[in-house]
Amino acid sequence: MSSETTSQGTPRRVPLTRERVVRAAIALADDGGIEALSMRRLARALDVEAMSLYNHVENKGDLVDAMVDDVVSGIELSSDPDWEGAIRRCAISAYDTFLRHPWACSLVMAPRSLRLQENPRLRYMEWLLGRLATAGFSPELTYRGYHALDSHILGFTMWHLGHSIGGDDITGGLSPEDFIAGLVPRLRDAGYPQLAQHTEQHVSAPWRENLREFEFGLDLILEGLKQAL
Repeated sequence: MSSETTSQGTPRRVPLTRERVVRAAIALADDGGIEALSMRRLARALDVEAMSLYNHVENKGDLVDAMVDDVVSGIELSSDPDWEGAIRRCAISAYDTFLRHPWACSLVMAPRSLRLQENPRLRYMEWLLGRLATAGFSPELTYRGYHALDSHILGFTMWHLGHSIGGDDITGGLSPEDFIAGLVPRLRDAGYPQLAQHTEQHVSAPWRENLREFEFGLDLILEGLKQAL
């Protein structure tokens, strides 16, 4: 709502700002996905006329860019002098951030207008490249290391989200036990014993185990970078 009550009990309008518009849009996208966001629906959530939104955002594209910027700005860019620890914390922070705002993970890679000032995505990229460079990596290893890290953060997160939080999309609404009982024996009988075992492990694992899987791959990359350094 865009009003609140004064001490005398009379309604007082809360000024509409770009920040309020962006935060309300993020809440809508978090709840129903980016496809649930429309300017009309956002205006209703803020209790304003839709046209008043355009005093704060140019259009829906500008709004979505601002939403992605707000999400990315929440990623921890550690000042820890230990490059490995700092990058590890940044990667886990990014993973957790995109899980809380799943619609933003693919959008962060989408082509956008190149705004050089106050751009959280560029600041993140500059930070990660800088941590590798100041750690002593050559320009070539900095280039390759950045790609390995960034692709793991975004790729694993998108893989995780593709399997859906809670796992209902994987199992078709069945309990993990019923899903395993129905599929795993069929995989073994068809000559896929390793896939059967993997499926059983995958469906049986608690959902938060995915963080350990993310860290496993991240640590392999960091260990490889240390060896290369």
